[in-house]
Amino acid sequence: VNMPSLDARTSDLVRPYLALGEKLGLVLAQISPKRNDRLVITFGGKATALPGDPVSRAVLKGFLQNAAGSEVNTVNVRSLANSLGLLVEETKSSEETDFQEWLHVSAHSGDKRTSVGGTLFSSRLLPRIVRVNSQPVEIVPEGVVLLLKNTDRPGMVGHIGSILGRAEVNIANMSLHRDPAGGEALTVLNLDSVPAAEAMKELRDDPAISNVHVIKL
Repeated sequence: VNMPSLDARTSDLVRPYLALGEKLGLVLAQISPKRNDRLVITFGGKATALPGDPVSRAVLKGFLQNAAGSEVNTVNVRSLANSLGLLVEETKSSEETDFQEWLHVSAHSGDKRTSVGGTLFSSRLLPRIVRVNSQPVEIVPEGVVLLLKNTDRPGMVGHIGSILGRAEVNIANMSLHRDPAGGEALTVLNLDSVPAAEAMKELRDDPAISNVHVIKL
């Protein structure tokens, strides 16, 4: 990976966070407005001890990948962000959470703020997305992820599953975060394939479903 030089010990320490940072950037780019003027990268817990620059470059690489394609790499991401008018800020947080180490990235487009947060999971230090717009979730950041909000009422999970089933899309994993009963739920599904246009239209046209995003990782 092209990145500023690090000694071997620091490189080993940082490597899992590079994977997490890039995944966070990829997810955020696909759920935020196409034009953003500011990106804030926050390091929390044990991650506050990391050298910020390589991790921020990994976040930027993921975030700018859709816009810049194969041209983006860890060497040119900062100049590319500058050319797009994207201000990049790095902060450290002492906030206590359920996680020993975490990264949080927010994209700002005028007054609109979109955010994702992640941590490293298990002894294998696997990336996990654990926050979307401050709501707790658990997303395995691989393959195809369907993210949506839906009315929290009996039968909704089955209803969504039926729409995907008719489209012959298999659900590999699901995470559900409920607001107070009867409100809205944030539903996250890892899928084996991208739903066809007809299934996506059915989901988006459903009055009980909103904010439908297909995230490709």
